[in-house]
Amino acid sequence: MKFNAVFGITVTTLLLVTAIAGPWLVGYDPLKLDLPSRLAGPSARHLLGADEFGRDILSRLVSGARTSAWIAFATVLFALVTGTVFGIAAGFLRGWTDRILMMINDAFLAFPGLLLALGIMAVIGASRDGIVLALGLAYMPIVVRVVRAAVLSIREREYVEASRVMGNSEFITMARHVLPNCVAPIIVLATTMFGWVILSESALSFLGLGVPPPAPSWGSMLSTARPYISQAPHLIILPGLCISITLLGINMLGDAVRDWLDPKL
Repeated sequence: MKFNAVFGITVTTLLLVTAIAGPWLVGYDPLKLDLPSRLAGPSARHLLGADEFGRDILSRLVSGARTSAWIAFATVLFALVTGTVFGIAAGFLRGWTDRILMMINDAFLAFPGLLLALGIMAVIGASRDGIVLALGLAYMPIVVRVVRAAVLSIREREYVEASRVMGNSEFITMARHVLPNCVAPIIVLATTMFGWVILSESALSFLGLGVPPPAPSWGSMLSTARPYISQAPHLIILPGLCISITLLGINMLGDAVRDWLDPKL
């Protein structure tokens, strides 16, 4: 197995295990204040140090991983489901359906994803569900484009024509013959998009439009640590490393999945 696959699988597995079982493994409340340990470095009491309120950094990083993983999973699922439905409908039905759907899709694509998410968050307010909706709508147009391009090729295959000749409805043909053959590009896009969403969620939290405090998030930890960068650099270094390593691992996993599903590349 290539290094990309091993590293990507390892990092992604650690992220998911940390998100699921991390709070029980750490055993320390990420919101508990310990003012005497304010801005303290790594010690036996706080293995990775404490923040400006004396809260344990390790437990907050673990809780932040849980937040990022949950938001990324929900966002990718939302974007994939809605984008796949619209993409298949546009690519298979063609005609006015294709024109109207792609007109709406192009309107979303006219805005950069993060800028569109910022606008939506500014309207609906900061919350986990708001982030999922905002980022899901921001990344859905990409899914629509990828799925539509795959469907335009698949709809001309012999088995699709045979399904029509047998009298199957357009819906049955799309569900039984078109959708299963779109799985490969959807999986590759999902692994890549997972990393994009984590980065975008961190950016929104850094700007103050992410998960509301005091709930920990890697982006918000970076934002609140800025005034203390000279006194306690570990407050910025640790969440920055978490974001960087996670993105690197997920991107490597995406490359490995793409190579596995399409060896010709």
